[in-house]
Amino acid sequence: MNCPFCGHPDSRVLDSRPSDEGSVIRRRRECPACKRRFTTYERAQVEPLVVIKRSGRKETFDPNKLLRGLTLAARKRPIDPAVLQEFAFSFEDTVKEMEITSEEIGLRSLAFLKELDPVAYIRFASVYREFDSLENFIEEVRKLEGQSSPKASSTEEPPNLDDEAKLGTV
Repeated sequence: MNCPFCGHPDSRVLDSRPSDEGSVIRRRRECPACKRRFTTYERAQVEPLVVIKRSGRKETFDPNKLLRGLTLAARKRPIDPAVLQEFAFSFEDTVKEMEITSEEIGLRSLAFLKELDPVAYIRFASVYREFDSLENFIEEVRKLEGQSSPKASSTEEPPNLDDEAKLGTV
């Protein structure tokens, strides 16, 4: 550590102690050249979670963006906003990798909302799955109710959200 007073490239540690509930180490130092004392703080640098978008573009995870989507889905529902905020702001702590796909974030959010409120789940699914017809809504509601229904008129079968929701822990 360079001395902030004389620029000497070395210093001696006189005292070290944890600070801020152990997240920071405070070190009292002395410069061997000018004999002046100074304090340094050592923190762990945590790399931010990176989201890989469908387009392949990467961006830093923003819990506020996730919270906005959850809040829109839960609008006018009997859901405590603190529950949504807790999920959004603790989401990053549940991810063990340094990168996650936006699809995985959506699946974990769907699993969370499915347990919380069926209407909020359907609202979020309608945006996430890009429902383009009434049949898609009806099919998803039937799946949610556990009923079997005839296939939707589309040629592509919608993915099974129950299996996908198991991908991540909430």
